[in-house]
Amino acid sequence: MPGRVEGIFVTPEHGELPEPVESVRALAGCGLEGNRYLFDEDAPPGTALTLIAAEAVEALEREHRIALEPRATRRNVLTRGIDVNELVGKRFRVGDVECEGVELCEPCAHLQSLTKDGVIKGLTHRGGLNADILSDGEISIGDAVVADA
Repeated sequence: MPGRVEGIFVTPEHGELPEPVESVRALAGCGLEGNRYLFDEDAPPGTALTLIAAEAVEALEREHRIALEPRATRRNVLTRGIDVNELVGKRFRVGDVECEGVELCEPCAHLQSLTKDGVIKGLTHRGGLNADILSDGEISIGDAVVADA
């Protein structure tokens, strides 16, 4: 059973809380339209797209009593039903957009300074995934998130 996109968040400005959108255009090797990490070409590895599992955000609240709205994690795509950690080093699709997992997106002191104390501990090893975008396309809420076989 594939995972699903539950939320999409972008912001053109550093430090601003990302805004929810229904869909976003993904550009191969560049990033997401309207996002601050959109490059004219050759985005550095793992900067074009970030994902986080809704289950990780829920566990943060359940286990550490830290409630964050998903966009406060500063990740672009909120998923449900797929272990994004398992996508490191693998190709996968978000809707019709082909991607490749680069590395875990571990929480940092900057994220904690923008949110709440304890976020680093609560999201360690489940803070999301940094990925590359390999094909142009649209990512929309409700899209399937599927690892390539």
